[in-house]
Amino acid sequence: MKKSLGLFLLITAIVSCKKIQDKPTGTFLTGDGVFIIDEGNFRSGNGSLSFYSYDSSKVYNDLFSSINGRPLGDVPNSMGILDNKAYIIVNNSGKIEVINKSTLKSIATVNGLISPRNISFVNYSKAYITSMYSDSIIILSLKDYSISGYINIRRSSESIAITGGKAYVANWVGGKEVMVINTETDEVIDSIEVGVEPESMVTDKNQLLWVLCNGGWMRENFAELIGINTSIDEIEKRFVFPAKLASPSCLQIDGSRETLYYLENGVQRMGIAASGLPTVPFIPQSGSYFYKIGINPANGDVFVTDAVDYQQNGLVIYYNKDGTLVSTHSTDIIPGIMYFKVAFHLQEE
Repeated sequence: MKKSLGLFLLITAIVSCKKIQDKPTGTFLTGDGVFIIDEGNFRSGNGSLSFYSYDSSKVYNDLFSSINGRPLGDVPNSMGILDNKAYIIVNNSGKIEVINKSTLKSIATVNGLISPRNISFVNYSKAYITSMYSDSIIILSLKDYSISGYINIRRSSESIAITGGKAYVANWVGGKEVMVINTETDEVIDSIEVGVEPESMVTDKNQLLWVLCNGGWMRENFAELIGINTSIDEIEKRFVFPAKLASPSCLQIDGSRETLYYLENGVQRMGIAASGLPTVPFIPQSGSYFYKIGINPANGDVFVTDAVDYQQNGLVIYYNKDGTLVSTHSTDIIPGIMYFKVAFHLQEE
């Protein structure tokens, strides 16, 4: 029986945020909550980690630095959680910070990576890390946090999803392919041509891999939402956005893996059995600049970050599952992707 990773890395943050003046005791980390990856300003080294505690209904900022006595680094991009450890991918610093999920204390630092972007766990001993400027996937040993190898895919990589003994890797910058890797042999076994610049992916309850392609930085191509049958690695569904100026991003899926969400002039919502793209936003942008989105896997609530002007502290906006605004709160600079503290499990197939 093979194992595949069902990664429900979903998302959220809430409540009034103030910089912590004193070193936190960490007691707020004992309950459920949401990690927020604050990217900070490019080349300023002011990326940070925030946490929303459901127990206290507060957001605690700048946690990595406060607890570990050193900066998190330059542009943290994403996170992966396995058991009681969190792996923070710090893009421009070229490193991974491994921390205890409950105390946030440093366990290890993996240095010397080329523009790492996202992590996905193959099993409890091996993970794959994508790279924006390298042509290889990094193989990380989870036993000793060493680089155990590379998989040359001959192109850059961004989003990654693992299911059915295969890893699907999106060639984002200037690309239009999803590479398929056998996770037992660590070898490329196939490639699937999709739309231009596939930037985010999720897998639904039927193991259909949804790929959101933004059409390119200059919008020279139409954006597309594509569904790939992972049993045969062929495109089963294809939806083309009606305008070239469409700029969809940050594809997510709910806890039941039946409803898709993405950003495009607001929050768009779409069932996996829908016959067409939504025409009216589920949640209008209403003067905000929606940057990232996350769906609470337990109850369907929606959380959106607002990067404001990319210089000052950003915002997290919280809506309930029917799209009603609940609250808006301050964060650190450029709040990005968010992760629930207990956000995933390994599924038996």
